[in-house]
Parts: sequence; structure tokens; C-alpha cells
Amino acid sequence: MKKKHFLFLIILLILSSCYKVEKPNKPENLISEDNMVNVLVDMAIMSSAKGVNKSNIEKNGIVPDAYIYKKNNIDSITFVESNAYYAFDIKKYDAIYLRVKDSLSVLREKYKAIDTKEKKEKETKDSINRAKINEEKRRKFKENTESKFPQERKPVAKGK
Repeated sequence: MKKKHFLFLIILLILSSCYKVEKPNKPENLISEDNMVNVLVDMAIMSSAKGVNKSNIEKNGIVPDAYIYKKNNIDSITFVESNAYYAFDIKKYDAIYLRVKDSLSVLREKYKAIDTKEKKEKETKDSINRAKINEEKRRKFKENTESKFPQERKPVAKGK
């Protein structure tokens, strides 16, 4: 009995492996490779944003996919058809994703540089504020000690 099941499974696998996959037709409104890269970069960023701040996105009424489609002047059907067309050619799709990865790396470095600059500026402002606060504390302390303990005045000696 097990042999029959095994044989049936082998025949099914052989027949399914012979299935010919046809290349999808080129869509009439195919998204250019450059625009496809932009769409995929936007999708990667939005996906990350949803992971970090999903509640803020929902609170602001942003629907991620609809936002990306509107930003890139496409519709969901155009994206799906173009994505299927490019995905059939693995080398072309790999090249597109390599460009997406490079774009994301460039953006990441840009925002890291901005973050580093903002942190340095904040540290400088914080140190200036601390210095002002410390100076104010010293001034108040000096005023308080002078009022509690006035300096004794020594008589000035007049010539001998």
C-alpha cells in the first residue's frame, strides 16, 4: 500500500515539474525600472515605519499601500502586473533589488549623518545650558553667602 502511495507521489512530482511556465505579457502601462525601484524603496521604508510606529500611521489616517501608489502615480493593478513581469526575469529583478538595496543604504547613511549632527548640536546646546545654570547657581550662592556673612571691614590705618 505504501509503495502505491509513494509511486503516485513520484508520478505527480514528475508531471508537475514538466509544467511550462509562460512569461507574462508586457503590460501596457509597465512601470519603468527606475520608477519600480522608487516604488520598492518606498514600500521598504513604509514597511519599516509600520513596524516602528504603526499607531502613529493609523492615527494620521495613512493607508500605506494607497499612499505609495498615490505618491508614485500608479495603481495597484499596474504595480502587480509590472512586478510579475519583472519578477519573471530573475536577473533583471535581482538588478532592480540591488538598486533598491543601494538606495536604502544611501538613505540610511544620509539619515545617520543628520542624526549624528543633531546629537552634536544637542550636546553643545545642553552644555551651554548647563554652564548658564551653573553660573546662575554660583551667582545666587555668592549673593546668599554675602548677605548672611557680610565681609568685615578693617579700619584703614592712617599714616604713622
